[in-house]
Amino acid sequence: MDGTRRFPSRRRLLQSAVAAAVPATLATTNHATAQAWAVDYPLAEWVPASTSNYTASSRPTSYPIDYVVIHVTQETYADTLAIFQNPAKRVSAHYVVRSRDGHIAQCVRDRNIGWHAGNWTYNTRSIGIEHEGWIDKPQYFTNAMYEQSAALTAAICATYDIPMDREHIIGHHQIPGSGHTDPGPYWDWSRYIRLVNFA
Repeated sequence: MDGTRRFPSRRRLLQSAVAAAVPATLATTNHATAQAWAVDYPLAEWVPASTSNYTASSRPTSYPIDYVVIHVTQETYADTLAIFQNPAKRVSAHYVVRSRDGHIAQCVRDRNIGWHAGNWTYNTRSIGIEHEGWIDKPQYFTNAMYEQSAALTAAICATYDIPMDREHIIGHHQIPGSGHTDPGPYWDWSRYIRLVNFA
């Protein structure tokens, strides 16, 4: 040592900063990649249901997917997600659409069988979409909800070759033996099917 204090070069400082930043960048990228792989619909957020609330499967190989079933939660968006995550509840749907902005959560992968229809045959052959709100409160059925849900349904129909009509996009009340009335009298089916077909 000659007693002169030596400082790292600017280049070495930059290289160190890049090396330090790379693991954080990779972690962020890996999380985003994992999120992307977890969902079937790219605009959805992955909020998984408890594995106790659906049946693992390999659809459409194990069962054809022929229907989209439209539901109304009779709960808030947050409470619906919590119900699906509670293993004691024994219920789930593939997607939940939030009222105020149409934000979509995917809770069950399309390949798996959600427990949403109240009829095993329809569960095996359908994708269930829950919509935040109550059947007697039409203010929950916002433009954003209709538009984002219709885009989701159109994507599902395109993926599984489901006709975009009322014979294949059905309400929970149409499921034999379900005993449910949703989506109820205020759900605008004409508007919804039109949006699906123009999405």
